[in-house]
Amino acid sequence: MSATVTIDPTSTVAPYEQLRSQLAFQVRSGALAVGDRLPTVRQLANDLGIAKNTVVRAFRELEESGLVIGAGRRGTIVLARPEAPTDRQQLIIEAAHRFHDEISTLRPTLEEVVKAIQVTMAAMPSDPAD
Repeated sequence: MSATVTIDPTSTVAPYEQLRSQLAFQVRSGALAVGDRLPTVRQLANDLGIAKNTVVRAFRELEESGLVIGAGRRGTIVLARPEAPTDRQQLIIEAAHRFHDEISTLRPTLEEVVKAIQVTMAAMPSDPAD
């Protein structure tokens, strides 16, 4: 697995959901390619400092959504990367959820959030392909 995941123990989001959403994003964005193997449940649980059942639940939900498949002794393999035109919007929504999870303890107003996004976007270099 070339992409990395982290678990924030102070987050209000359950660890399995943090793991599931990060892996789903990485599959949809192409950071994890079709055929890539995810780490074993034991390895990922040890690396992240979480219970094996937490990883099992995240993997099960990824499998139910059609993003990965459990292949027995071969591990869990990335099955598909959705190619629908709505992928970009879905990626933006998932990124917004992660952003919300990160800042929720600050309890910002909508205006503060919009301003922060505007400042961040303005500081980004423009894409020469535009």
